[in-house]
Amino acid sequence: MQLFYHPEIAAEAKEATFPKDESKHIVKVLRKRTGDVLDITNGSGNFFKAEIISASPSNCTVKILEVTSEQPLPYHLHLAVAPTKLNDRFELFLEKATEIGISEISPIICDHSERKVIKEERYERIIQSAMKQSLKAHIPKLNEAQSFSDFLETTKTFNGDRFIAHCEETNRFSLKQKLQPKRDVLILIGPEGDFSPSEIEQAIQAGFSPVMLGESRLRTETAAIVATHSVAFVNEV
Repeated sequence: MQLFYHPEIAAEAKEATFPKDESKHIVKVLRKRTGDVLDITNGSGNFFKAEIISASPSNCTVKILEVTSEQPLPYHLHLAVAPTKLNDRFELFLEKATEIGISEISPIICDHSERKVIKEERYERIIQSAMKQSLKAHIPKLNEAQSFSDFLETTKTFNGDRFIAHCEETNRFSLKQKLQPKRDVLILIGPEGDFSPSEIEQAIQAGFSPVMLGESRLRTETAAIVATHSVAFVNEV
């Protein structure tokens, strides 16, 4: 099944028109024609079956035939991850985390960060593509990049379990031992040079439990993918 993304379709909609770029892709590249049926998601939990009623490359319009819904994850997983020096590594994390299942992503700029500017529009496109490829109806929320300290301020109202994964030889728990099913989770993943000691202390003071993701020292993007999968695994029925 090929899944299309249209974030502005409401669950009760009868018709919808794709923007110009997507219309051109549907009509000119994929050669869809009037009468063809498309599978669409709005990224907010709905799937649509829709018939093309106007195959215009500038405004492809469809008639909604059927609407179904997908239940959200039984947990809210929020990963705050330092962007990697090589941009494609962070993009790999975005893709795989979306495929596995994640609710929210926050790029954080840390003391040891080598990349401090992100390509938000490109990241959004990667997340959208991964959502469509994995046939999901919920798109993860991508937040703007923030400094580590500013991000910690935003976590004060978070009611779930909070963890900071780091490599310092201090008292740490295994993430797998601390995770519980159907619990909201927020996990901090640092840059290639790890979190600084002061950042680790700030996080602990803010209520984050220090954890390890295994015996191996992992790259940032690998650690983030492992953390995402660990939470998904604990929540498997």
